[in-house]
Amino acid sequence: MAWTKDSGKRRGYHHGNLREALIAAALDLIADKGPAGFTFAEAARAAGVSPAAPYRHFRDRDALMADVALRGFEHFTEALEQGWDNGKPHPYRALENLGRAYLAFARNEPAYYAAMFEAQVPRDSNQELSRASDRSFSILRQACEALCALMPAEKRPPTLMMSLHIWAMSHGIASLFARGDSARRKLPMTPEDLLEAGLLLYLRGLGLEGL
Repeated sequence: MAWTKDSGKRRGYHHGNLREALIAAALDLIADKGPAGFTFAEAARAAGVSPAAPYRHFRDRDALMADVALRGFEHFTEALEQGWDNGKPHPYRALENLGRAYLAFARNEPAYYAAMFEAQVPRDSNQELSRASDRSFSILRQACEALCALMPAEKRPPTLMMSLHIWAMSHGIASLFARGDSARRKLPMTPEDLLEAGLLLYLRGLGLEGL
């Protein structure tokens, strides 16, 4: 299974940049074999260093994968922030743009996406990774709060519930139809159109009419 379209183009170890070389090697290996398809020693070999060298920066393979996932969430958060753009020009349109940014990240960075969501990296024991994940989710929650503010107070749904529903929809479409690898399914419409239609139906079901 191919997990990215530019496999093998991130590598290149230079003295003094071992951490970055290992992260790049891990991304290539995820692209070639999936997030569970390689060992710590293979990552060292792909980076062009001895099997002992990675221990200068990472205690084990899980720590390396956690760092890859952390980088992924940092890039993901930037993409979502740009999509949301503080709710401009209108919260609903901004939510659509946020959804498009979500799908675009899954399509353009499938190796990062796999490390973030499929590598089974424990987050409870990694506070930095947990915070990075929470920051990306907080953008979606901001969007839901802005949309709920358009409704009468007595009719507003719980924003956490709404955020989780929209996240599940976005993540499901991204994982099935929008990723840039051979795991994506065929669809008679674009993933963006599917997400837009799903959001419209969901928000109308909540009583957000006339958007």
